[in-house]
Amino acid sequence: MSKDDIIKSMLPDQVNMTPNGFVADLLNPYQFAECYELFFDEIFKVSAASLTGVEGYGEFNENCKTEYSTCREYLIGTFAEDKEGYWYNWKELYDTTMIERDFVEKYLKEMISRIDYCEGKRYLVNNNTFFENTITDGKTMVGFPDWSRSGICDFLLDFAIMDLNKPYLKIPERLVDYCKKRDIVIPDFKERFLCMAYYKGIDVLRWHASIDDTGSCISIIKSISELKDRIYAL
Repeated sequence: MSKDDIIKSMLPDQVNMTPNGFVADLLNPYQFAECYELFFDEIFKVSAASLTGVEGYGEFNENCKTEYSTCREYLIGTFAEDKEGYWYNWKELYDTTMIERDFVEKYLKEMISRIDYCEGKRYLVNNNTFFENTITDGKTMVGFPDWSRSGICDFLLDFAIMDLNKPYLKIPERLVDYCKKRDIVIPDFKERFLCMAYYKGIDVLRWHASIDDTGSCISIIKSISELKDRIYAL
């Protein structure tokens, strides 16, 4: 089976991998406020996928196998400087782009200090829930057509990605209210959310730095810097 076929076999039947609608990035804040529960519903459906026979953590390869045995190995290993491929010697970005070593190292330490809260939390994640990669009709349906970055991790990763994309939409704040209404308990929510957000935030920051996207780097740095106060205020 192809990678997409394997993922489809894991997902609950109500998850549509080929949704019809428009790109969710077109929603304005008012429109999102009217339909945000659809986004949250979909992420929870994805997180309910069967992981029978699936081991480890990390993004899937073409055979839907993961690279890492533990969450700690995954999160830390993502930022290894000797990792083959695009990110080999990535820390050279400190010398050639606007990102600063002290900032990155500070938030990687913040991430590492929280990994134990996420260890053992194994769920299917889309890992690409940016609004530009999400489809909706704004009324009844939300779907994620791009599963190229999917894998196994804490499901809060998919919520953290949404917040990194558009922090003014207040994803974690809305998620807390959403869970209260449905009697959903997420143990250690604050620390897990921060861990996932710092992981993806630094990962995305280095990507935008590598393509000289200064505007996005400034936005991401601001989002990362302000997140802890937002989360601890919940």
